[in-house]
Amino acid sequence: MKHIFFYLIVLGFCSCASIKTSFDYDVNTDFSQFKTFAFFKPGIDKAKISDLDKRRIMSSIETTLSMKGYVASENPQLLVSFHTDAEKNINIHENHYGLGMFHHYGPHFGWGALRPYNIYSNTSGILYVDIIDYNSKKLVWQGKAIGFIKEGSPEEKIEKISQFISKIFEQYPPQND
Repeated sequence: MKHIFFYLIVLGFCSCASIKTSFDYDVNTDFSQFKTFAFFKPGIDKAKISDLDKRRIMSSIETTLSMKGYVASENPQLLVSFHTDAEKNINIHENHYGLGMFHHYGPHFGWGALRPYNIYSNTSGILYVDIIDYNSKKLVWQGKAIGFIKEGSPEEKIEKISQFISKIFEQYPPQND
């Protein structure tokens, strides 16, 4: 039982660790003035994901912002939008030692020592969250998360999206010095 519990903890840390985040913001913006938000539907509608995933992302953002003291409002101070992208990754792994069949340019085949390269690719999902000052209509903060997204059950998708949103908003609102 101890081993299963330890495995679950390690798996939890590894799944979060696989998400890379960054953020940028307007240093001249006083984020302490903002208390209300609404979603910017025209921007969200352009995201190239399913409507189910859009609603999952919106729900997670709303929960996260509420925990930070923000209130959803029909008269918002901030507009929240998001968009998605994908990044193809090419990975090359060199095997240092091995035996196998090799082929030189030309008609020669043979067996012997070789240093083969394993080349594989995968796709990372990218989620951008934009926060816009409602009055000025200017982008004041943007968070970005990159991670591997696997197909799974609705519950697994909700969990992965929650991890992405949680990691994105770790440094929001920024602390102006």
